[in-house]
Amino acid sequence: MNTYLFLIFIGLTTPSLTIFDFKKTNKLSDWIVVNDGVMGGLSKGKITLNDKGNAIFSGTVSLENNGGFSMVRYRFSTKKVKGYTKALITLKGDQKRYQFRVKTNTYDRHSYITHFETSGEWQTIEIPLSEMYPAFRGVSLDMQNYPSIQMEEIAFLIGNKKQENFRLEIDKIVLE
Repeated sequence: MNTYLFLIFIGLTTPSLTIFDFKKTNKLSDWIVVNDGVMGGLSKGKITLNDKGNAIFSGTVSLENNGGFSMVRYRFSTKKVKGYTKALITLKGDQKRYQFRVKTNTYDRHSYITHFETSGEWQTIEIPLSEMYPAFRGVSLDMQNYPSIQMEEIAFLIGNKKQENFRLEIDKIVLE
């Protein structure tokens, strides 16, 4: 009887969904850097691969000309994400604060965001999807949090309202 219940439980669990694993798919052409230059700023960000096969999102955030952010985004075909409750991101940061962002539809103006701190060591950041709140240009919107139905874009953004160098090494992004 216990074996039977265990098999039913296994059949009901949702397998993890890999959004991107840089060691398995090291194609960076679908990752686009968006700096504050779109608004007149002078920040410089880039994404590269290191010899370990991880992505490196790095650069300098500048506050000149009303700047203050750098972002890297990845757009993809619609992924149905109903049943997934958290994002697990394996990364090594520089002890700075970053945002993780998702979009339900690529061309939505708003994103669902959360902030996370990096330790300077390898870590797996666990982000409850239901806690990601809607925002547009840094302003929270009066809408429900991320509905976890579908996803078409993820992004990492640094914008801590100070001039600083940054470096975020990313291994993979998985939903569970």
